[in-house]
Order: sequence, then C-alpha cells, then structure tokens
Amino acid sequence: MIMKGHSRYILKQLGVAMAFVTFCLTCAIWLTQSLRYIELIVNHGISLGTFLYLTMLLLPSFLSIVLPIALFSSILFTYNKLWMDRELVVLRAVGVSQLSLSVPALVMAVVVMIAGFALNLYFMPAAYRSFKDMEFAIKNDFSAILLQEGKFNTLSDGLTVYVRERASNGELLGILVHDTRQPNKPVTYIAERGAIVQTSEGPRVVLVNGNRQQVERKDGRLSLLYFDKYSVDLSWISQGMESRWRRPQERFLGELLHPDMSDPNDRANYGQLITEAHQRLISPFYAIAFSLIGLAALLSGEFNRQGQTIRILTAVVCVVFLQSSAIGIQNLVGKNLPLLPLLYLNCFGPLLIALIYLLRPPRRRPAFWTRIGAGAAGAGGV
Repeated sequence: MIMKGHSRYILKQLGVAMAFVTFCLTCAIWLTQSLRYIELIVNHGISLGTFLYLTMLLLPSFLSIVLPIALFSSILFTYNKLWMDRELVVLRAVGVSQLSLSVPALVMAVVVMIAGFALNLYFMPAAYRSFKDMEFAIKNDFSAILLQEGKFNTLSDGLTVYVRERASNGELLGILVHDTRQPNKPVTYIAERGAIVQTSEGPRVVLVNGNRQQVERKDGRLSLLYFDKYSVDLSWISQGMESRWRRPQERFLGELLHPDMSDPNDRANYGQLITEAHQRLISPFYAIAFSLIGLAALLSGEFNRQGQTIRILTAVVCVVFLQSSAIGIQNLVGKNLPLLPLLYLNCFGPLLIALIYLLRPPRRRPAFWTRIGAGAAGAGGV
C-alpha cells in the first residue's frame, strides 16, 4: 500500500525523534551499567578494548527494553507537536480519520515489534551468553591474577602468590608462593623467575632457580630444597569452570521451553525458564501497546489551546505502570507458573482497551463552537 503524503511526513518526524531518543537512552543505560563492571579493569587487569567489547555485548538486552519506550516517547513528542502547530487540526478538518493519522505510528510499532522478536529470539541470548562466558573466564582466570605485579594475591583459601614484576615477554620475576592448604605442612616456594604453562593435565606455574621450604608443625623441623626448575600444579583451580549453569537470559527459546530435567539446576529453576520463554514472546507486543496508548491519549480528544498535558501525563503513568507490573508479574509467575496468563493479560488487555479507545468516533464539538465555525465560514464567503 502506498503511504499518503501526510503519513510519510509524520513517519519521517517519528523516525528522527525515535532515533534521537533511542540513542540518548541507550547511551545513558550503557554508561550506568558499564560502571558496574569497571572492577574488571581494576581487579583483573583487562584492557580498555576488552572492557568496551564486553560491555557492548549488553546492548541487545538494553535495546529490547529501550526501543518500545523510545517509540512511545517519540509518539508523544511528535503528535503533541503536530497538535500544537495545528497540523492535526487541519488534517482532521479535511476529513483524515484517526486511524489514518495513526498509521505512521503503527508502522513504526510493527517495525519495532519485529526488531524486538529478532533481539529476544537470537541477538540478546547470543550476546548475553558471550558476555557471561567472557566475564566468567576473566573473573576465574587465575593467570590474570598471578600477573598482577607487586601484590599478594590470594587464589584460594591457603594459597597466596606474589609476583614482583612481569617482563614484556610474559615471564614472571621474583615469585613467592605460600601454600597452607595442609595446615600441618605449610610450604613456601621462592624463585627468581617463572611462567604460567598450560598442560594437558591443567595449568601449572613453572619456577626457575629457587627453593622450596616446608615446616613440620609437630617438631618445627624445616626442610629446604633448592631447585633449578620446579612446577606447582594449579589444575584444581580451573576444575568445574566449564560446567557453569546458564541463566535464563543466556538461553535460546528452545532451551527455555525444553530445559534439561536431568540437571538439578534446571529442575530448581524450571518456573523461571518457562516464564522467561513466554516473556520473550510477549515483550515485543509492548511496542504496539505503548504506541496505542500514546495515540489514544492524543488523538481521541479535541484540540485544546491549553495543551495536552493531562493526556500526556495519563499516558506516561499508564506506560510506567505497565512496565513496572510486567517486571513484577514476571517475578511472581517465575515462582507460580499457574499465574502465567497474567503475563499475556498485562500486555494484551491494555492493548485492546487502547485500540477500542482510539477507534471510537471522536467526540462531537459543543454546539457553541459549531456555530462559531459556521459563522466564520459564512463571513469568509461574503
């Protein structure tokens, strides 16, 4: 269907407004959320490029929330501006219906809904899975901890490592390893240099030109061993890293709807997995619901010279309530699956109400204003 001239005009203004709002909201949320992970630079020594890439993986999850809100905001701004500039008054006067005026916003809503499905069903779980895998690897990368210079690093209860300096080729200089995992036989390793080596049995620290000191607690006897090369087994640190349980946000739709019931974590979180799956399918429709609420608020009434403040505030309150209730209901349904229909009711109920409100015939103007309009038309004819 070929879009009419006024629809293209409104659609262009909506597109510009939405692009601006989406950019601003996304940047604001990204900045606030990325600050939560600044400790990865401070405590784990990752590079700025790695940090930026890591936080960029969060963007799909932001966009799935931001896009419907940005669309709603752009509809309120654009249509209110058209009201205040009398453009909608002129369009109505020449017989353009409310539905025709709504077409540009509804086209944008459908586009946002399709983008929401793409984000929810593929981009968000794929990006968030990569984010969590990368975050987990960084936080559990003991080699990164070892490489922190001039610090006593506790790898686990009873194991402390100190590295004086790290050479440009990755070699560790001035190494001290203190192992008290066996309280009756504490061991201390001191070496001039060393390196972290990955073997088939797991990671090891290879120490060069040093000594091994062990004290027997019972009799206080010290045993001292000088070595040219010695290795300390650290494979136990990385045990179980590959078996990390994936959160609902990391899973694709099929994994959510058909969890592995042999996994105790999946059984314990079955309600959350099913709820997340249905929320992924429902949330794109909030773009339609928010759009209809904004359109119903601004197009269902007559022009008011004092502005549309009350109608705009009413629409904002409705959307805030819907967004808040969606979060609350999702948490509730995760613990009580029989309440699952509430997820659909929270979205499609207001959507239908707003649609009915938008499509109902506009209220007729009072007779006084009708007579004024007829008198003005007669004067113009004379």
